[in-house]
Amino acid sequence: MDAWKNMLNCLMPVKFREYVKDYCKRNGLLTLSVFAVITGCVLGFTLRTFNLSTQAKIYFSFPGELLMRMLKMLILPLITSSLMSGLSAMDTKASGRLGVLTVTYYLWTTFIAVIVGIVLVLIIHPGTGSEKDGHHASSGPVMTSADALLDLIRNMIPSNLIEATFQQYRTDLVPIVHSASEKESQANYVYVMPDYQNPKLGHPVFLEITPAPDINYKIVPSSSKGMNVLGIVIFSATMGLLLGKMGERGLPLVNVCQCINECVMKIINAAMWYFPFGIVFLVAGKILDMHDPAHLGEKLGMYFITVLAGLFVHGLILLPLFYYILTRKNPFSYIRGLLQALVIALATSSSSATLPITMKCLLENCGVNRQIARFVLPVGATINMDGTALYEAVAAIFIAQVNDHDLDFGQLVTVSITATAASIGAAGIPQAGLVTMVIVLTSVGLPPADISLIVAIDWVLDRFRTMINVLGDALAAGIMAHLCKKDFEKAPGAAPSPSPSAATANGRRDTVISFGNQSVALSDAPLLAHRCDYVFEVDGENVLERPVPCYNLCHV
Repeated sequence: MDAWKNMLNCLMPVKFREYVKDYCKRNGLLTLSVFAVITGCVLGFTLRTFNLSTQAKIYFSFPGELLMRMLKMLILPLITSSLMSGLSAMDTKASGRLGVLTVTYYLWTTFIAVIVGIVLVLIIHPGTGSEKDGHHASSGPVMTSADALLDLIRNMIPSNLIEATFQQYRTDLVPIVHSASEKESQANYVYVMPDYQNPKLGHPVFLEITPAPDINYKIVPSSSKGMNVLGIVIFSATMGLLLGKMGERGLPLVNVCQCINECVMKIINAAMWYFPFGIVFLVAGKILDMHDPAHLGEKLGMYFITVLAGLFVHGLILLPLFYYILTRKNPFSYIRGLLQALVIALATSSSSATLPITMKCLLENCGVNRQIARFVLPVGATINMDGTALYEAVAAIFIAQVNDHDLDFGQLVTVSITATAASIGAAGIPQAGLVTMVIVLTSVGLPPADISLIVAIDWVLDRFRTMINVLGDALAAGIMAHLCKKDFEKAPGAAPSPSPSAATANGRRDTVISFGNQSVALSDAPLLAHRCDYVFEVDGENVLERPVPCYNLCHV
């Protein structure tokens, strides 16, 4: 045994072993996830040569399906608990300022992404020379931009909160056919059929030409599958703000939300080690379902390059530049802590499913304030779709170029506005951009049926634009943490003696719990295994002592 140890010491110095051990501890899971993506690509292209049946592909993709179900399971409890517990501890003024800055920043970056996409597609012209594969039948009228905007507002206020957890409101157009009356029919002798027995003679053919029936479309309320994340975010944020105003009466529910939040994070920590295994089969299964790659590359290669170039410029140049300008910090050291979330986004193509991992990376690797992360991330996963907006603008102009339809400046402005608005309404699920793409196309008079031109390659681009969406959310959280730092400074800190007056440093109302020789704010309280010595209620200049039994609080 000693000989083996001596040989190991000779082959691998102690410093090198410590470096490897430290690297595996810090980046082991990230390295496994990257290898899983590469392995999934190799395995998928290898199995394509065996021409597996549809049933075999379903069985093969089962571990990847479990990964997606596991992540989607955590979306609802994470959004509700993080928003309620985070906003309940905020001051009303601070939360209002954070909300305005967050939404303004999200809208600004989304609009910039659309402008980048439009500029690149006009420079590269990926649609020039491309041809359609046959004639596409008309799909009838589609939902207008006004209907889509109204649906977005309706989903912000769900009529049934339980129903909002699994479906959302959608406007449908139902065709109503009105047949033409007999008086409108016409009779004409159009041509004469020859007589085969006597070619010199002919028989007149009587044709009754009936006008096409009139088709009117009726607007009918309907629903579509998928969680109404926007409605849940609005409800949870409202509940969190009101719980903060209720003070002591709202503490039990805040306590429950904090416990749920901690449990979700513990589930994520346990499930993280399954992710590399699930990613292999998730990526390989998608490659097995892909059409002929050579044909797709020949037909849509320039379109693919244009979208990737736009995502690269926006995600790796503009967003880090905004982060540096607003924070004066190195953005790439910040992004390094987000690599695990970006890999999961690449594998799942769902910003909502990646939300738990993004939350974990921000709290553990980037050191973002918990209250800010709990607010900015769920809102960003709902309304911040930079990659989707850029992709929709590029796709709309690409389809116009394929149809030899030149868009003037006014139509380009229309595309930019509708792409920004449509991306806000897009769900954080795989390929949700295809649904909202119809809105952008109809706004400039392009045929919605031509979406089929880009469907075959959309699943690949969807993964890259999801990475940009997640990156934009995380960078926004870092920027908001810097801009609102003074609003969310810890009230008492870790003072050696109780100092309730410190809680008023930022002018907010808070409760200071003292136990032993330590004082902490109620919003920052750890799990208390014993009773409190005393509790101070701080309100402006007044400090009141009250004997209250200690709540079993947990903090994530």
